[in-house]
Amino acid sequence: MRLVDEFNRLPGIGPKSAQRLTYFLLRSSPEQARALAEAILAIKEKTFLCSCCQNITDVDPCLICSSPDRDQSAVCVVQQPLDILALERTRSFTGVYHVLHGGLSPMDNVGPDDLKIRELLARLQDGVVKEVILAMDYNVEGDSTAMYLWKLLSPLNVRVTRLARGLSYGSNLEYADDMTLSRALEGRQEVPGNGRS
Repeated sequence: MRLVDEFNRLPGIGPKSAQRLTYFLLRSSPEQARALAEAILAIKEKTFLCSCCQNITDVDPCLICSSPDRDQSAVCVVQQPLDILALERTRSFTGVYHVLHGGLSPMDNVGPDDLKIRELLARLQDGVVKEVILAMDYNVEGDSTAMYLWKLLSPLNVRVTRLARGLSYGSNLEYADDMTLSRALEGRQEVPGNGRS
């Protein structure tokens, strides 16, 4: 059945879960199935990337970027939009974000031009940003991305920090608990060798 195959293509949905979801929809009312279909179409038709932070939004700039309560001088760089949700749950960070939409991975043919790095550099041109926090996952891809960004940012007049290692190596931000993320934000450290005292 085509719907089972389509559900099975979703992350975290195996064959049995795909079958259960399909069976649920077969038993549901036409209105419920139509509401799900319309919600799926709406998310594709009515969302786009914020022109400032590259997060997924339905208004431009997004609510975080346009908030007068956010500190525009601190930009937290994350790999994925879900990382923002995880960090926002901590209520520890009052700055703004920048989403790269991935991390450097030569094995997967993901290079700097495949990420939203040019957009990040453009944000730093007006001198408003004083600190860039690298909130990369602690794994090979995250470490490579953080090191690459550090090399790009180190000649600029900006403080470059990275979340503290309260996060275990190989972990993803979206799965970290709120307390661990909060402490990682508080304990962030200068990226070594960025030339600032």
